[in-house]
Amino acid sequence: MGQSISTSIKKIVKDAMTSVNSISVQEAKSLVDNHRYQFVDVRERSEQQKVGVIPGAILSSRGMIEFHIDPDSPLHKSDFSQDTTYIFYCASGARSALAAVAAKDMGLKPVINLAGGITEWIKNNGSITDT
Repeated sequence: MGQSISTSIKKIVKDAMTSVNSISVQEAKSLVDNHRYQFVDVRERSEQQKVGVIPGAILSSRGMIEFHIDPDSPLHKSDFSQDTTYIFYCASGARSALAAVAAKDMGLKPVINLAGGITEWIKNNGSITDT
């Protein structure tokens, strides 16, 4: 007898997207150089290398985000100790919503999800840099 999955990824992502605030690419583009905002790229390294990243973004894959946020973790990134608003993004906004919820649940605040992710960012001529 096979597994019986009771909750779909669609529901998990939908719930995540409703539990964190989001920001449009148009709003976020003006915040790249604003020290009160910190972008967080939760895509895999290979995706970051292939497409590029938003300038100044913290690079922390979805699988490592909790370890990078926790100040007691040996893998902690001090960028997560700033008094700033964190804007999470991925390719389309799903993984970043999950990461933002995890960050929020850990006590990081404020956190925002970039609607449409880097795909929308690029479509709207957002600046990109190589990793």
